[in-house]
Amino acid sequence: MATIKEIKEILVQINRLDDPRLATFRKDSRKGVSKLVDQRIKSIKELIKLKEEHSKRQEFEIKLYNEGINWIAGLDEVGRGPLAGPVVAAAVILPRDVESLIGIDDSKRLNAKKRQKLEHAIQEIALDYAYGVVDNDVIDQVNIYQASKLAMLSALNQLKLKPDHLLIDAMELNSPIPQTSMIKGDQRSVSIAAAAILAKEYRDRLMGELDQLYPHYDFKHNVGYGTAHHMQALKDFGPCPIHRRSFAPVKSFGND
Repeated sequence: MATIKEIKEILVQINRLDDPRLATFRKDSRKGVSKLVDQRIKSIKELIKLKEEHSKRQEFEIKLYNEGINWIAGLDEVGRGPLAGPVVAAAVILPRDVESLIGIDDSKRLNAKKRQKLEHAIQEIALDYAYGVVDNDVIDQVNIYQASKLAMLSALNQLKLKPDHLLIDAMELNSPIPQTSMIKGDQRSVSIAAAAILAKEYRDRLMGELDQLYPHYDFKHNVGYGTAHHMQALKDFGPCPIHRRSFAPVKSFGND
């Protein structure tokens, strides 16, 4: 009879629910084995679900590939809602094989550790990627929606490869490149989800750097959003140079 340790090593290699070894181990009366089998079955089911979701997120890309499109750029932005800091966009062209990105999702649904792991995976396989940053002064001049467009166009224009088609999250850009805009694009397209993760991580690091210049506001943790600590700091110290003066909560605290 195999030891529990040996069975554990075998279970790690099983990736299908119809693997006959699962049924064999199910008959083992030892509680430790039963627990390990249950855990492995749960893991396999989760992996199957992730693979199904991953396939679904590639439907737009696969359709375009089948139409003869080669380079598809996903675009998304982060930082529309914060009271301070820039809006940041990313554009990314992924290869056809995105197996290493299984588990990718809307950046808001992922914790920091998972996002950072995916960021590295995206940067490793991407054919090209670039960022666009539009600061708070421009946001105040043109409004956040237009600033988001400018950030996306900036990211797009910095790509070394010229994409044949754009997949964009809920926005249309003034570009001659054919494009598809979709609501909740970061949940529906692997390319848009990848762009959102790149933009999110880039902006978070930038806000961490700005936190060192303006330590009163805790930008490292709130990344510019109006948390209780941030609002109290605005009350105590007023706005700093990276605050968005056109945003209502900031207006009420006057000038720096």
